[in-house]
Amino acid sequence: MTAAGGADELFGVLRRFVGLEVGRPYTARDPVNQPMIRHWCDAMGDTNPVYTDPDAARESVHGTVVAPPTMLQAWNMRGLAGERDGHGAQAELMTLLDQAGFSSVVATDCEQEYHRYLVPGDVLTETGVVEEISPMKRTALGDGYFVTTLRTYRDQTGDAVATMRFRVLKFRPRNGAAPEAARPRPPVNRDTAFFWEGTAAGELRIQRCTGCARLRHPPSPACGHCGALEWDYVVS
Repeated sequence: MTAAGGADELFGVLRRFVGLEVGRPYTARDPVNQPMIRHWCDAMGDTNPVYTDPDAARESVHGTVVAPPTMLQAWNMRGLAGERDGHGAQAELMTLLDQAGFSSVVATDCEQEYHRYLVPGDVLTETGVVEEISPMKRTALGDGYFVTTLRTYRDQTGDAVATMRFRVLKFRPRNGAAPEAARPRPPVNRDTAFFWEGTAAGELRIQRCTGCARLRHPPSPACGHCGALEWDYVVS
């Protein structure tokens, strides 16, 4: 069987997943609530008062506090310790691609559509289907398949309030192995520059507090023992 023929045969199998449910419906652990909205706005630097100020919200077209639409995914996230759904078409599809050598994945794009603003007290249930699978594509990362899922979010009445299309590339790395992550470059600032200048000079420099003479590493702007801000260094 040729490589192209193998790809065509696999694509024929993959297409059978289109339209199938990605997994079981999942209802948010908590309703839409003001504290979580406030935390989100603080993290994002969003100062729109309709999200956090009840008085301003009452005077707006909404008449009440609303949640930022871009918080959509936050309400149904399962958390780091949350139970993962190993059932459904998505899990089976990804396992099939893994077994065929398409072992790496990268998210490529996400589209969200909002039907109405969410308000405190709304409880969202998320469902999803495999919407589309592309024929095998050749990319800079490697050959692979684009898999698109369509998720629908419904409120406590069953009405759809938003949808999200999420697309990933499931690919086989060009070298046949998982790509090696590049090591991050160490941060260099006024508190650490002396250390890296020392390594360039062949020295191991250790920061020393000039207030209490304690050594500390990694470098920091203040002494954790006496609180002094002044320091120098010694060569190990």
